[in-house]
Amino acid sequence: MRTTIAVHPYQDRARPVDERVADLLARMTLEEKAGLLFHTVIPMHPDGRPVEAADGDESDFPADTTGLVRDHGLNHFNLVGTAGPRQLAEWHNAVQEIAAGTRLGIPVTVSTDPRHSFTLNIGASIQAGAFSAWPEAIGLAAVRDPELVHRFADIARQEYLAVGLRVALHPQVDLATEPRWSRQMGTFGADAALTSELVQAYVRGFQGERLGPDSVATMVKHFPGGGPQKDGEDPHFPHGKEQVYPGGMRELHLAPFRAAIEAGAAQMMPYYGQPVGTDWEEVGFGFNRGVVTGLLREQLGFGGIVCTDWGLLTDDEIFGEPHQARAWGVEHLTVAERAAKALDAGVDQFGGEECPEVIVDLVRSGRIAEERIDHSVRRLLREKFVLGLFDDRRHVDPDAAEETVGQAGFRAAGAAAQRRSLTVLANRDRTLPVTRTAPRLHTEGLDRCVVSRYGRHAAGPAEADLAVLRLFTPYEYRPNRFESMFHSGRLDFPENDLAAILRVLDTVPTVVLINLERPAVIPEIAERAAAVIADYGASDEAMLDVVFGRARPEGRLPFELPRSMAAVEASRPDVPHDTADPLFPYGAGLDLDLAGVDLADLDLAGVDLPGPDGDDA
Repeated sequence: MRTTIAVHPYQDRARPVDERVADLLARMTLEEKAGLLFHTVIPMHPDGRPVEAADGDESDFPADTTGLVRDHGLNHFNLVGTAGPRQLAEWHNAVQEIAAGTRLGIPVTVSTDPRHSFTLNIGASIQAGAFSAWPEAIGLAAVRDPELVHRFADIARQEYLAVGLRVALHPQVDLATEPRWSRQMGTFGADAALTSELVQAYVRGFQGERLGPDSVATMVKHFPGGGPQKDGEDPHFPHGKEQVYPGGMRELHLAPFRAAIEAGAAQMMPYYGQPVGTDWEEVGFGFNRGVVTGLLREQLGFGGIVCTDWGLLTDDEIFGEPHQARAWGVEHLTVAERAAKALDAGVDQFGGEECPEVIVDLVRSGRIAEERIDHSVRRLLREKFVLGLFDDRRHVDPDAAEETVGQAGFRAAGAAAQRRSLTVLANRDRTLPVTRTAPRLHTEGLDRCVVSRYGRHAAGPAEADLAVLRLFTPYEYRPNRFESMFHSGRLDFPENDLAAILRVLDTVPTVVLINLERPAVIPEIAERAAAVIADYGASDEAMLDVVFGRARPEGRLPFELPRSMAAVEASRPDVPHDTADPLFPYGAGLDLDLAGVDLADLDLAGVDLPGPDGDDA
């Protein structure tokens, strides 16, 4: 690894950050400045090295890493995919070496979507893999404990830092007010006050009280709140571009962003949505000057980096399928005109794009002043200096990465949080906890090897003492491969699927475990199940530990569960808790009577289990 000798003032760590920024900015060409305005997606080669043009189309996101850094001046990258900690660290160091060889040696900043839970959606999140595994954000919200959220964020910070991930493309503080919306798993639920409290703990856990060399910068999203999507469709796609406020609750959705700014959030991401029927211009938020400059900058006082959501400028292929630019409301504009409108709106950086030549042409044509570009470049450079990327934090230690990522204490904390987040919604005749020794179990959706540690396998429901079914919130199939990852549409089980579930429930006492990535509509199941437990990202072991009384669930519903699809369709997408006569209201959840149950049976060294409290079910 090359050692930088301080020749210029910007390379001298003893100088104030603002002085270093000013010196470096003055040395940059227009092309180098333009490169900083792009934050694109980049993969890692399966063997751990940077992907290069010579590799061809070996991944879903082909790239030319050296070309992007050396020839196009890009130095902000969103890493997709996963690998072991040593590979991630070595990849990071290799990319930094490419950057160190450029004219000014500006280091790379690497970002990531959430990668500490169970959901895999290449446009939103990555499964934990080698990292400690926790509930999704909505599961953390179910526990309602800011200290737990801070602990998660601090552990995730340490794991990110160890492999060189310096920007978290999260937290997502949209309010989960439209039950059909596909992005609720990444939120803190429907309640603005709880979300505001938890986002402050989250930001401080990642960044500390002040951004510095030991911080991971947070990019809070999706300003000004992406929850009120018309019909619950997502604005990644043209049929979901409209954002509406029929209940007049626009101000409520801003509350978590105010809290994030107060906590010192470093970056902010506007969403794709196009507001309809408001006094805002009816263009996507990334192009919306009234929202980015008027509201975020001037009214709320945010002075950090504003990065657009991914893919606002250019059409692209994802998984080999065409996707138009998410330029909602400005589809008729050219790429250059879109970029100019976004810059006029007040954004600093374009997510998921890599066309710096467009910015160069805008400046040289006189459409955008170079001073406007300097304004954003100054912010972007300043964060690199503050994070220590020009100094001791340019490279990471692969040995330390292996020791840090997924260490036993971190995994134990995540495992305990999974158990705490589980929400008991029904418990007829005190079915839970199951205390019978080695019961005959009929299970569906669970690992048979895991189940064998809790009971004997039955030949079928009729031969079982108890059935345990692991279900997932229904969704409508979408043929496009990328869109199929965004589970949208109806929330009730199709008739044939529901009939098969009910046959089991009518044959044997059944515990239903249901993953609530969205608020499922399950009135028939709730009526006939012996017990119902909701999860938000948890292992089979975590679920069965609660069923068998080896761990104490603490979760409370972070959104209401509607009674019917008719109630969902009649509700207002910007209003929390708005479905008529919900099956389970917001905050529902039962405690279990674990008196006489030996929690020491839980085979998880280092897990700090909560003690008994609250009312018993």
